[in-house]
Amino acid sequence: MVLNFQNWAIMSRMRFSSPRQMEPDGSRRGRKKEHDIQENGDVNGVEDELDPWTAWAYKPRTISILFVGACFLIWASGALDPENSSSGDVVTSVKRGIWAVVAVFLAYCLLQAPSTVLIRPHPAIWRLVHGLAVLYLVALTFLLFQKRDDARQFMKFLHPDLGVELPERSYGADCRIYVPENLSNRFKNLYDTLFDEFVPAHIFGWWGKAIMIRNQPLLWVLSIGFELMELTFRHMLPNFNECWWDSIILDILICNWFGIWAGMHTVRYFDGRTYEWVGISRQPNIFSKVKRTLGQFTPAHWDKDEWHPLLGPWRFIQVLSLCIVFLTVELNTFFLKFCLWIPPRNPVIIYRLILWWLIAIPTVREYNSYLQDRKPVKKVGAFCWLSLAICIIELLICIKFGHGLFPEPMPLWLVVFWSSVGVALVAFLAIWSWQLHKTLGKKRR
Repeated sequence: MVLNFQNWAIMSRMRFSSPRQMEPDGSRRGRKKEHDIQENGDVNGVEDELDPWTAWAYKPRTISILFVGACFLIWASGALDPENSSSGDVVTSVKRGIWAVVAVFLAYCLLQAPSTVLIRPHPAIWRLVHGLAVLYLVALTFLLFQKRDDARQFMKFLHPDLGVELPERSYGADCRIYVPENLSNRFKNLYDTLFDEFVPAHIFGWWGKAIMIRNQPLLWVLSIGFELMELTFRHMLPNFNECWWDSIILDILICNWFGIWAGMHTVRYFDGRTYEWVGISRQPNIFSKVKRTLGQFTPAHWDKDEWHPLLGPWRFIQVLSLCIVFLTVELNTFFLKFCLWIPPRNPVIIYRLILWWLIAIPTVREYNSYLQDRKPVKKVGAFCWLSLAICIIELLICIKFGHGLFPEPMPLWLVVFWSSVGVALVAFLAIWSWQLHKTLGKKRR
């Protein structure tokens, strides 16, 4: 009886001890809680561990939101008063109906779609991104079945300035850095290139890629690879016709390097920090509460992505496939812009890039987890599947709508170059596989 009382007293002290005493690292408890939320999709069994200030965001209110959404649809559609609320304009009614379909689908994804590997700032945010990716895939599929001229005019529904043919700018028409005959600005070519909208796009784009991929050699492969893509397709797109100093110095050695450098330093800064993800209500002052609130929009922990492309021939092919998809998505941006007459500064281009960035964040996490998973039977995540599907549909749109727009054939030296690269790659993988098989055979004997 005395022993049982002592055990009860010890358990009581452990139960009411502070989290810092129970969890010396200050983060294991929070990670376990977030892992349980991610795995179970709800907060059953962990409600008492949530911070009081944010606990409301993790409690399921699906039925309540369903009734609120139904009331909103009743008001917006005029279901109870069709005579006074119906619009005589058919186009307006169709637009409102399409937006209602989008809103209902996104609301469903927000509440019921499967959670991803990401849990910050909230699993529902990534469920919403999943819904946006599905809608984008469906919209691209619809666009694929249209004629090129009809698709260009359809873009007017997205933005009124679209549907008009645009002149393509060539960056390689005059590669002189110093232009003596231009009295107003003798460095006009350099000035126009430096203050082009693609310069900040390069920097921020590679900063975002560095945060996602977190592997500097792989980032440099992508950086040099895209410049090779521009060199390969410059006979098709005037936008890819750049001067040597623009492609090598400005793009690779300045913009891309600075973006990769800033992104990798961002990763190292957060990776080297020790986190204590205590709740907002437990922060000592206002500054700490604001800092913790902003920290909710950063990853719970910055894991290093170990790609190991030289681990074996199959791993090399898997990492190479990731690079090919990345480069294809970037090329699709320029070909879609050319085929659908979308200017670079149009909001549609910006929205697409933001959406792709949001999709790519969980996609890279899922793919890296897939590569490191040692299970005999495994499959890629939902975002990996969606990203590949969207990339394929975008590529098919570029092929279909670009038919007849690029009469100039690829130069013979480019055909010979890429044929040689393909043959060398196949031979390299074959020799590598044979050497690996030979080494394993010797070990078994």
